[in-house]
Amino acid sequence: MAQAGAQAGSNTVLVGKKPVMNYVLAVLTLLNQGFDKIVVKARGRAITKAVDTIEILRNRFLKDKLKVDSIKIDSEEITRQDGRKARVSIIEIQVSKLE
Repeated sequence: MAQAGAQAGSNTVLVGKKPVMNYVLAVLTLLNQGFDKIVVKARGRAITKAVDTIEILRNRFLKDKLKVDSIKIDSEEITRQDGRKARVSIIEIQVSKLE
């Protein structure tokens, strides 16, 4: 079930175009598999979905059991299909389960 953007054998969830609850379930699945730290990554318009994912987990599912360890923001330059270059924002949110 952690296929909603999760890389195989990793503690990373990549947020994209799917509904937010898919990513919430992916993080919950990874936590239930024994991972203590999870990284949620997104770029561009999906950044708001990544933040929503963490907030839903913190406020509805794992109250007082989830801690945000770090938030990294950056940007990268990509080449569009028409050859022009564009900058895209990136966010990485690392959370850990409190015992």
